[in-house]
Amino acid sequence: MRARCNVRVVNEASKTESAPPPAPGEEQYSSLALANSSTALPGGHVADLLATPAGANQWLAERGLAPAGIGMRDLCATQLRALREHIRALLASRTEGLPALPAAVAAVNDAMTRVPTVPLLQWDEKHGPYRAAPHPTTEFVDFALAALAADAADLLTGPDAERLTACGSAPCNRYLLRHGRRHWCSTRCGDRARAARAYARRTRPDTD
Repeated sequence: MRARCNVRVVNEASKTESAPPPAPGEEQYSSLALANSSTALPGGHVADLLATPAGANQWLAERGLAPAGIGMRDLCATQLRALREHIRALLASRTEGLPALPAAVAAVNDAMTRVPTVPLLQWDEKHGPYRAAPHPTTEFVDFALAALAADAADLLTGPDAERLTACGSAPCNRYLLRHGRRHWCSTRCGDRARAARAYARRTRPDTD
């Protein structure tokens, strides 16, 4: 039986964590933003916006995928991080032209099918038969996971998949939708890559 990620409404402020600016394409695809929610930084550091339940709740709320101020539990944040890694694996397969991991495909499909996608038949004494979507009061995260998984499937199978690329500035691990020849996720990464190339040219041994 699948564990339900139920939540309770509370009035706790979540901790705000620093993050790089959105990569090109994140405004269009929430799944791309999810993939980029853990960013490798210089010096071996990592900025993970989903590291805590409060941070994961804030991330979902900012994208209209869950109400703000829900008491998200560790299990919920863990499920969100797990989906992130599966989506990252699929993005890597797509950009590198490699076969997709079956486990990643299965995880995305599972997330998409764990909640109803159409209004279900309801029946009660007052209204008789009618159709309505179930109220997700205790299933916010399941609905968010389904929406993110569907968004990833749309990205991977749509025309924008041809523009998917990984940021070309080490150690950044983010993905973006390429515009023209640009393959940096931010100005900061572009500047760092250009500086690294300039340094390599200056320090290259003279072969003459």
